[in-house]
Amino acid sequence: MPEHIKKLLLDEIKILEHELAHELPAEIKKAVAMGDLSENAEYHMAKQRQDFVNARLGQLKRRMAELSLVNLSNIPRDRTGFGSTVVVYDSTKDEEIVYRLVTSEESDVSKGLISTTSPIGRGLVGKRVGDVATIVTPNGKRQLEILKLTTIHDEAAEAGQQDQAAAGGK
Repeated sequence: MPEHIKKLLLDEIKILEHELAHELPAEIKKAVAMGDLSENAEYHMAKQRQDFVNARLGQLKRRMAELSLVNLSNIPRDRTGFGSTVVVYDSTKDEEIVYRLVTSEESDVSKGLISTTSPIGRGLVGKRVGDVATIVTPNGKRQLEILKLTTIHDEAAEAGQQDQAAAGGK
């Protein structure tokens, strides 16, 4: 799991756990002291927030567990997968586009960061250079031809070579 994603999720978990353990009990206690709970808006809002925070914590912890199970050795070395950077030709738009396949937490279409669970990401996963992916989007079908592929393994090897070159140059 990318460290910055792990940190993002852990930070949100920490904030929500603090709210659940400290802030919400104080709000609920204060609302209970006001009396009649059947018409106590503060009490009902605090309880609703407590339910939401519990649900969100469950989602975040499940996502952390899912991401911790990602095994880089299972990511293909010759096809697109998580961490790949792909240059595609979009025949619909008559242009080349660069996408990087990332987790849903990292996705930012304006920066070319496409989630592996998005329609484009799902369509590109498993493709090789020369393959054409037909993507069904809300705006219609798109044909994306894979022109260039750099997998997460290629990037790791390239970074290792750069580190060796830098160490040797000292």
